[in-house]
Amino acid sequence: MSRKASSSKKRPSRRGVWIFLSLLLIAGLAYLLATSADLSHLAKPSVLWAKLGRPMLRTVFFISIGLLVGQIIESLGWTSKLGRLVWPLINWARLPGPAGAAFTTSFVSGVWANTTLYTSWQEGRLGKRGLIMANLLCNSLPVYVLHLPTTLFIALSLTGQAGVIYMILMGLAALLRFLGVTLVSRIIMPHCDECSLDPPPSKRPIRTVWAETWPKFKIRLGRLIMVIVPVYLVVVMLAEAGFFNWLRDSLAAWVSSAFLPVETMGLVVFSLMAEFTSGFAAAGALLEAGSLSVKYVVLALMIGNIIATPVRALRHQLPQYMGIYTPAFGLQVIAINQTARVLSVVLVTLLFALVY
Repeated sequence: MSRKASSSKKRPSRRGVWIFLSLLLIAGLAYLLATSADLSHLAKPSVLWAKLGRPMLRTVFFISIGLLVGQIIESLGWTSKLGRLVWPLINWARLPGPAGAAFTTSFVSGVWANTTLYTSWQEGRLGKRGLIMANLLCNSLPVYVLHLPTTLFIALSLTGQAGVIYMILMGLAALLRFLGVTLVSRIIMPHCDECSLDPPPSKRPIRTVWAETWPKFKIRLGRLIMVIVPVYLVVVMLAEAGFFNWLRDSLAAWVSSAFLPVETMGLVVFSLMAEFTSGFAAAGALLEAGSLSVKYVVLALMIGNIIATPVRALRHQLPQYMGIYTPAFGLQVIAINQTARVLSVVLVTLLFALVY
């Protein structure tokens, strides 16, 4: 099957978008009614701005910047230059050139990478299966490297040896996803003799590039806002109603009682909080007090990370993916992405529990 570029562009169905958003709002309201949650405090302007307005504007702003930069780079033809940096890897995985550009940019910005993938898919230069495989590739080693400086400093300063082991295990999980996705992609993606990097772009006046980019950006931005605002509203309402706290605590209690000593319960819960530093701080305190061994601290942090994956994906990544992609497709991509992440971390955690 050829993956040659298609001349026709894929356009998201407006009807499908509205149906999905309506169902999402209905589901959110149904949960609020069932739990009789009191959300009257959200009517206060200060609370509404702090909980909804400021976070939503920040999300829209950064996604918009990534969207605009991605489309300008695409119009300038620089994606082919970025793709050349990793072309041997991408070619071996039987992925087309745009996947290489997305993989390279994902070391800098996930929004930029996803924008590149969506634009290439919409313009017919990347198939749906290829987009999913490229997204999985972008969320393996690049995401780990992108967050490594901050996470490494916190882990080492607060937990010492346990932090080193934790970072090594998370790196192994990212490497496992990288190798696994590359291998699976080579197996399931069809061989394509026509697939190659785009030729080096000819120089184009910036005015021409801007005139081509700005109308597309306004259309994409309008659709993005139309999706992000209701999704963000439902997520905030569910968070204020205690849904994510209930989900977090229920999962933490079950996992702790089933696999770890009861002393780790608090540590697992701490590691699931919105500020992940609290988990490492609690772990450091338990290590200093001699309450838990290094092995159980690492296991608690790893299990907290596993449980936090779907919770954080729902709270933080869902609006972004639904805004960049179509809602239904964005949900599918994030579900596959997070499943692969959980499986890799679970496998590495089990290996550590057996060996250490």
